[in-house]
Amino acid sequence: MFSVFNLAVFGFLFGWLGGQSQPIANIPLISWQNQPIFDLPTAPDPRVAAIVADYLQDLTKKGLNSSQQRVLIETEWADLADHQGNLPASGASLTKIATTLAAVETWPLDHRFATRFYSTGEVKNGVLEGDLIIEGSGDPLFVWEEAIAVGNGLDQLGIRQVKGDLIITGQFAMNFQTDPLKAGELLKIGLDQSKWSKETQKAFQSLPSGTQAPQVKILGMVRASQIRPENARLLLRHQSLTLTELLRQMNIYSNNVMSEMLAELLGGPAAVDAINTKITGVGAEEIQLINGSGLGVENRLSPRAVIEILKALDRKLANQPIKVADLFPVGGRDTKGTMQWRAIPKGVMIKTGTLAQVSALAGEIPTQERGKVWFVIMNAGSSNIEGFRNQQDRVLQALDQHWQILPEATKGSIPARAFLGDPSRISQGF
Repeated sequence: MFSVFNLAVFGFLFGWLGGQSQPIANIPLISWQNQPIFDLPTAPDPRVAAIVADYLQDLTKKGLNSSQQRVLIETEWADLADHQGNLPASGASLTKIATTLAAVETWPLDHRFATRFYSTGEVKNGVLEGDLIIEGSGDPLFVWEEAIAVGNGLDQLGIRQVKGDLIITGQFAMNFQTDPLKAGELLKIGLDQSKWSKETQKAFQSLPSGTQAPQVKILGMVRASQIRPENARLLLRHQSLTLTELLRQMNIYSNNVMSEMLAELLGGPAAVDAINTKITGVGAEEIQLINGSGLGVENRLSPRAVIEILKALDRKLANQPIKVADLFPVGGRDTKGTMQWRAIPKGVMIKTGTLAQVSALAGEIPTQERGKVWFVIMNAGSSNIEGFRNQQDRVLQALDQHWQILPEATKGSIPARAFLGDPSRISQGF
């Protein structure tokens, strides 16, 4: 990049070679987005520094130890505010950003997790004369709606009753219950309308009009098995939502079970840690993970590590139809989950983190003046989580007033037709 010194030397040589003797005029530098030289994105921003200084001072007045707080705001070219940005601390569910990067690095964005349904007997007069076997591959969002769709799929095969047992193999979870026996009991309920709870009925009502209520009764017990019986015959294949949609749901609701399941499929927290360290180049001392969700203060990240992970996601998705904002909640676009009750400016992408005495907020601000601005605020030392959140939101509101935040980030790329319980994701195995 040219500097003021470069331009001065260039102007001097040009004037000397051309026989010019007049003083060199101040020439505006080749600008970034038509900004004058003193507003280049590499320049510091006193207003941002003042906003953060006031924020930290306010925390100190409330009796909080400044050494327990972390703040880092930076662009691709400059640090705008840095308070202990390279020191790791408990980031709670900011850990899910690391899990997200590891997942995107490992699987295609359109990857789906398959759950297969097998039988060990023939179907006669609506009765499966054998066991129904479920073989999971780690779908982290198999819920009531999906069970209802599977029940209707079995109904289309002419199955109204299973005479044998329900056998669970592989990695199968339902309604975020990872114990195979408990997940199997939930599946029995989902397949049979006569057993539905109010929660199941509510999920059914969210499905498109005309969806049938399945009535597949399983007479046997739920059993877990390490292997699928050799004589099992494939009945149905159920495909999960795409990885993009799964990650978005995981991050919007900060779902711990989903993130733990994905982390285990990736090889466990050590594998997630290693993938992030390798991609970002951040030292292992700044990325210390014990799980994929952020539960537990032992999960530690520095603000710098969080920003480098977000930047790595940006690079990874640069040539994809899906952008980082499609994987996380965005102000003005999302109102449920962790965005509820927050006052996040429109267009700002966020990820929250909360433990008993920890509150964290990180994300990306799309600005006209500075391009993409990444931020991390990590607070600790008080059980007043609501107070931490309000103050974090006020920092973003002050930045919103300072910059022109671009509204395009509110336009998501998630396919409109993707929904839980979509029967098109089920195919027969014959």
